[in-house]
Amino acid sequence: MSTSNAQPVVAANVMPNLSPVFSWLKSLQYPALGITCLMALWWVGGYMIETDPDLSAFSAFAPAPTFSALLDLVRSGEVWEPIGSSLYRILAGLVWGIVIGVPVGVVVGYFATALKVTNVPFQFLRMISPLAWMPIAVLGFDSWDSAIIFLIVMATVWPIIFSTAHGVRRIDPNWFKVARNLGASGFQMLHRIILPAIMTDVMAGIRLAVGVAWVVLVPAEYLGVTSGLGYAINDARDTLAYDYLAAVVLVIGVIGYGLDTICSVLIKRFNWHVE
Repeated sequence: MSTSNAQPVVAANVMPNLSPVFSWLKSLQYPALGITCLMALWWVGGYMIETDPDLSAFSAFAPAPTFSALLDLVRSGEVWEPIGSSLYRILAGLVWGIVIGVPVGVVVGYFATALKVTNVPFQFLRMISPLAWMPIAVLGFDSWDSAIIFLIVMATVWPIIFSTAHGVRRIDPNWFKVARNLGASGFQMLHRIILPAIMTDVMAGIRLAVGVAWVVLVPAEYLGVTSGLGYAINDARDTLAYDYLAAVVLVIGVIGYGLDTICSVLIKRFNWHVE
């Protein structure tokens, strides 16, 4: 085979291997544009603050000081302990929210009477801000960690309950009739029909719960504790270290986005519907 003929063959073999890479790079163009616009707005805002004599004391909120402070936090390792404390609280609260919310949601969604009885009180409780439970949490628990986890449970349990109940109500009743005719027990219907059918709804509820809990966590950590990202923000504010404060805010945003992305991937993983 001549050299001129070999080159097109090699190119044809290489291009299919590179096509996933090109597709991935193409999918990043719009997120990259969005991030670029956000950074531009941040830079403009920082410049306006720096050039305003009344606000120049807050010039450390600009991108350059923030990323410099973030690099210092990562290099020194100071950022990992607050991240670990906050993730522990969010995961502990989320686990309890799932343990409580999924079974209650299944019962509420499966039994029409349970839905009628619980709808009004559950909707009432759902509309109460989780932070409003702080006095009860302080009185009822012997540590701030437990109190904060309780607040996160109060933030996570309602989205999970309602999303799970919605998923159960969407199940075709004929599935239950067929299962009963085949002699399925209550546990088998739960294991073989209900749980597989509602997993997408459960994960959607968990995704909503994570978003609410992550928002609640930071102000909850302002009160009493000496660890966590909320405490780090409060400490940076008290010491007027605005560059470190902005760096911690950036960390909170990155972790929150990461948690939401994980939930989004799991929703697609458990989605059994044909698209």
